[in-house]
Amino acid sequence: MEIWKRNLYVIWVAELLAIAGFSVAFPFLPYYVQELGVTEPGEVEIWSGIIIASQAVTMAVFSPIWGALADRYGRKLMIERAIFGGAVVLTAMGFVQNVWQLAALRAIQGALTGTVTAAMTLVASSTPRERTGYALGLLQMAIWIGASVGPLIGGIVADTWGYRAAFYATGGLLLVSGVTVWLFVKEDFTPPPRDARSARGSMWDGLRLVMAVGSLVTLLVVRIIVRLGTSLTAPILPLFIQSLAAPTARVASLTGLISGITAATSAVSAVFLGRTGDRFGYRLVLLVSTVATAALYAPQAFVTETWQLLILQAAVGFTLGGMVASISASQAKLSPEGRQGAVFGLDASATSVANAVGPLIGASMAASFGLRLPFLLTAAALAVAAGLVWKLLPPDRREEPSTS
Repeated sequence: MEIWKRNLYVIWVAELLAIAGFSVAFPFLPYYVQELGVTEPGEVEIWSGIIIASQAVTMAVFSPIWGALADRYGRKLMIERAIFGGAVVLTAMGFVQNVWQLAALRAIQGALTGTVTAAMTLVASSTPRERTGYALGLLQMAIWIGASVGPLIGGIVADTWGYRAAFYATGGLLLVSGVTVWLFVKEDFTPPPRDARSARGSMWDGLRLVMAVGSLVTLLVVRIIVRLGTSLTAPILPLFIQSLAAPTARVASLTGLISGITAATSAVSAVFLGRTGDRFGYRLVLLVSTVATAALYAPQAFVTETWQLLILQAAVGFTLGGMVASISASQAKLSPEGRQGAVFGLDASATSVANAVGPLIGASMAASFGLRLPFLLTAAALAVAAGLVWKLLPPDRREEPSTS
């Protein structure tokens, strides 16, 4: 078996386990905040936004550094760092006594983790470019499957043994994932010459590379807007589900089910639409997926039952998978050979900034105007992203990256 296929399949399994681990506890952070003593409605939204944003802020700072180090020292090492670091930090979250400690550990998590970026860099750098859409779509499938299984496991664990047990389960899954990478991923990596290392070590290397290719700039802006928009609902979705659910409902399991269904449909679409992009072009898939996602977010502001939200979230998952796969495949194809780590590092940093700002905006809007407004803001942001794709991304030609 070709080494790129072997690594793809191993990373597929490892990333599924890692994302399942992260997703076991993440959907229930607002409930954990309540358990830690924050119970006032407005304060719950704000603290949920702060805790989500703290991880994103540090990830924004460290992602370009890890991306540059991946290009210098190897991609496998970066995957191991992200997974094993996450195992330690997430397990520690199960022992916190207040929200300040939880926010601090979330900040440390952002500095150490980033398994998706590390995995995408390794896969993109070793896969033949004509198979990029397939490979990254398959990887996205693993990510979404993990994100669908994790909340389901977490909901059962949280309702049965408590929210702290969910963090212990996360640490265990990440440990298994890290060992899988350590034992089975084979990377044929040659360090760059010493005179080239300085050019690859700068935090601004990814920015320079992206600015040299017009379509990469557009993709980065679209990624930021998409992530900003979809993260607006992150801190309030569990609270919105809680407001819709019956008083006797097992709310953690219900939240896990809705989050899991959304990720499951994304898993299906990621590989399917990734291959479709290989055949018909990533821009077409990205445009249709973004328009459809915007159209599906708006009605969520008006649902009155959890089953209505479940159906809309499942549909959003399918179109969201197409967006993510198309943007990643386009970036990989346009990145200069051997420099994917710097480009994906910058992408992760920009995404993390959006992840930091979006939840704070969403939480503030929800605290001031109610839990439904963030869904409408998300739809508006995605509509803007679709307009940029339509106007600025070339529809037919394949833009070649600059190597200067």
